[in-house]
Amino acid sequence: MIRQRIEELEEKILSPYACLSSRTRGRRYPLEKCQIRTEFQRDRDRILHCKSFRRLKHKTQVFIAPEGDHYRTRLTHTLEVAQIARTISRALRLNEDLTEAIALGHDLGHTPFGHIGERFLDSVTSNGFKHNLHSLRVVDVLEGEKGLNLTWEVRDGIVNHTMSSKPPATLEGQVVRISDRIAYINHDIDDALRAGIITMDDLPKDCIEVLGRTHGERINTMILDVIENSMDRPSISMSEEISQATEKLRSFMFEKVYMGFVAKKQEEKARYVLENLYDYFMKHPDALPSEYRSHVEVYGVEQVVCDYIAGMTDRYALKMFYNLFIPSGC
Repeated sequence: MIRQRIEELEEKILSPYACLSSRTRGRRYPLEKCQIRTEFQRDRDRILHCKSFRRLKHKTQVFIAPEGDHYRTRLTHTLEVAQIARTISRALRLNEDLTEAIALGHDLGHTPFGHIGERFLDSVTSNGFKHNLHSLRVVDVLEGEKGLNLTWEVRDGIVNHTMSSKPPATLEGQVVRISDRIAYINHDIDDALRAGIITMDDLPKDCIEVLGRTHGERINTMILDVIENSMDRPSISMSEEISQATEKLRSFMFEKVYMGFVAKKQEEKARYVLENLYDYFMKHPDALPSEYRSHVEVYGVEQVVCDYIAGMTDRYALKMFYNLFIPSGC
């Protein structure tokens, strides 16, 4: 059987610290194994073909409705994370299939309008809202009749991909977590430069001297450093020098881009749209799509409205807002 041959190959070539497909902790619901694909390959495919993954192409990364076709979306961010994570995993002889599955699924729970949407839902729902926890809810509950029924290792990597959560149990999950940071810091710099929000001269000079001046140089420096500091070790990390430069660059982006004047101006508009949609569906739950209405009895109106709003794309949220609140002909 092809799957068994792949599993045997993993036993021979992967690092002692890698997570082997044949030793997964399993799924929530028993499932007959595939003849061709390993368990982690199967998870990757389930994520790739789900509706939530397709919706990422119309969800904002940082810039809302930018002028131009070259800004990142949540989908292109996800693909960049997967590429960086697979590069690191291959070099460290970890399980690339597990790494890729976690990377492709890590942001399925993101809201429309980037972190603006996340902050809004966190402020209005009684249990709060965190995109990593909602990503797990998407794969466990909202996709299909019983969720995607993913393996424990993929679910662990998804829910723990943020730096504020506990470290993922597998090195593959830890690789995705650090790759997420490498990807978004660098591509957000690229987009901010394109948008004219910052210039190259604005970037902290000491960081640029350590990490590199160009987009490619910085990513290469970070990836090489992670590999060198994680080779044949039971954890994934950067060196102190590269980690400090990376964190300083991230702090710069928060001050000048993520929380800056342009972001605040966008936040007011996005919050107004989401606030009106949320209030409307809380008052009119019968207006929810049937697949969401069927969850109301089990999870309650507030949770289901949160699920619906979180699942919207930017343009769908705007379209829904105009249909509900802008008189025809205006």
